[in-house]
Amino acid sequence: MEDMNLNTEQKSILLNIAEETIESAVTAKKVPDFDIKDPVLNQKCGAFVTLHTNHNLRGCIGNISAETPLWKTIKNMSVESALNDPRFLPVSPSELKSINIEISVLSPLKKITDIKEIKVGKHGILIKKRFRHGLLLPQVATNYGWDRIQFLEQTCCKAGLHKDCFKENGCEIYIFSATVFSRKDL
Repeated sequence: MEDMNLNTEQKSILLNIAEETIESAVTAKKVPDFDIKDPVLNQKCGAFVTLHTNHNLRGCIGNISAETPLWKTIKNMSVESALNDPRFLPVSPSELKSINIEISVLSPLKKITDIKEIKVGKHGILIKKRFRHGLLLPQVATNYGWDRIQFLEQTCCKAGLHKDCFKENGCEIYIFSATVFSRKDL
């Protein structure tokens, strides 16, 4: 699992894309077109855009598969996080000044058979069983102070499965790492 090495300028470009896209989407303006030439930002890569207001989650949507260039994934997930996270009402124009954006750029997924491979604080988890799946980003376990088992249990619950499903046959566990950043990190 290789993290994408992004420099400060590349992180800033991605945050600018997220900020401009969210502002345009929330205020019903045309979302800008971006002309991104940077070869790193044009690599196909999964990513999540997480929104917070006053340290509270306000939206988080992402794409785990590497189907579009990273910058475009950030643009698309910014709109989804702001307007279409089913857990929240759409972000309103009056909230824009208080929104903090966090971007998580994902490494490729790695299927594991031994849960001891999971390093809390470094890895995120994707659990799949039949038609259900749940994903938690690496920083979630750290933010809540979970150990490995609690992290697995919460990922099972996120998938709509019982908390011990990770112990059963037919349950697939994947890990990944993420490059996580926001404006305060630059």
